[in-house]
Amino acid sequence: MYKPVDKSQGTFFDFNQPMGLHMNPNNRWIKMAELIPWDEFETKYAELFPSSVGNVAKPVQMALGALIIQTKFQFSDRELVDQITENPYLQFFIGLPGYQEEKPFDASTLVDFRKRISAEMLMEANEYLLGQHEDDDNPPSDSGGTSAEENDATPKNEGTLILDATCAPVNIRYPQDVSLLNEAREKLEAMLWRFHKAYSLPLPRRYKKCARKDYLAFAKSKKHTAKKIRKAIRKQLGYVARDIRYINEFMEQGYALNNKEISLYLTILELYGQQKYMYENKVHSVDNRIVSITQPWIRPIVRGKAKTPTEFGAKLDLSIDSKGYGRIEKISFDAYNESACLQEAAERYKKRTGHYPERILADKIYRTQKNRKYCKKNGIRLSGPRLGRPCEDEKMRQKEKRIEYQDNTDRIEVERSFSLSKRCYGMGLIVTKLQETQLTSIALSVFVTNLFKISKRILYAIFYLCYLGDIYQDADAQFSC
Repeated sequence: MYKPVDKSQGTFFDFNQPMGLHMNPNNRWIKMAELIPWDEFETKYAELFPSSVGNVAKPVQMALGALIIQTKFQFSDRELVDQITENPYLQFFIGLPGYQEEKPFDASTLVDFRKRISAEMLMEANEYLLGQHEDDDNPPSDSGGTSAEENDATPKNEGTLILDATCAPVNIRYPQDVSLLNEAREKLEAMLWRFHKAYSLPLPRRYKKCARKDYLAFAKSKKHTAKKIRKAIRKQLGYVARDIRYINEFMEQGYALNNKEISLYLTILELYGQQKYMYENKVHSVDNRIVSITQPWIRPIVRGKAKTPTEFGAKLDLSIDSKGYGRIEKISFDAYNESACLQEAAERYKKRTGHYPERILADKIYRTQKNRKYCKKNGIRLSGPRLGRPCEDEKMRQKEKRIEYQDNTDRIEVERSFSLSKRCYGMGLIVTKLQETQLTSIALSVFVTNLFKISKRILYAIFYLCYLGDIYQDADAQFSC
């Protein structure tokens, strides 16, 4: 159940400050609380609670505000609750009517916040926030005196759209085949032990000590040759197959797995099939390869970087507009060809602004024949060298080289945005455990990156206006003297 929030916290001056507590009204969290359109977000948030019975949910300012603080400082759930309890500025930011010494919510409630505020909601909130800020920066001009022919004319392409893809790695162990099979064997042995205790069934022979000894002998060896790896995989496949056969015999007799074990058992069956296929065919890749038993939706993403050629997490396409604000164009745990996102991103750009971008800056993988024809049709200049032979005119050839160099320089902005989100806002290592909460964490990092960019620009503008005001006051004083 959800109830509209009491708007008792109108401004900073309505915040009930205890006697002796002095708070700075120009604090960044107070300014940021005024920047975010909480009322608009609350309308969407309230739709998640259609029922009018049950416990009253926490307001959206408390839920989203807590996640913003956590994304900014990378606190754990328990540390976040303690920090909010000790800091009156953070309490004002999450919408409390006054400073309180009690915890506003329990640490486990943050999991519910991440489940309720999905990645789609955050992407919509990010779009609304950026649209509102663009409207403030570019007020509508007076259209008086404009002819009908000018209104009907095709708008001229303006602005720049930068596109690139990256991977948000998840905090999992590096997925070696032997370790995955050993983990599957241990979980199957735990299921067999539960059958034995719950139904008083005879415990089958599992060769548990031998399997553990074989795994440790491989894990502790200094050199893992191809022969050693195949031998270790063959042994672990045999142990896993034996445990699967035991569980199937128990289920044929009418004994069932519990709800938690069903999904885990199905994942192990799929993992066993993939590993057996790769062992028998002597290959090292398979479609929809499982790299984590507890998080089977994660897939290997080949990025080709020198440090980490393959990463494990969600792949996303990020677009950067002319002001440096980012938008998630596509996000998925499955590997996909990012070149298909260029046309969709350009159409969304036109829907937002009313015209296509003047140029699209993207790397080599986006410059397909299909995308080149699309850009040429709509008058968009796609970065990169043109096809065909070099131009014979020396001046034209030098001009094209200067344009290409400038495009490559401007395209660095998207790499800078990736670096900022990964170093400062949690995209560099996703630590949440559920599929929906991992997507929420990625969308939060992009949203918070844009939010702090907007807040810094506004603060810089305020400081600059104050600086100009001081200069004018000094000039008036000198003139009067």
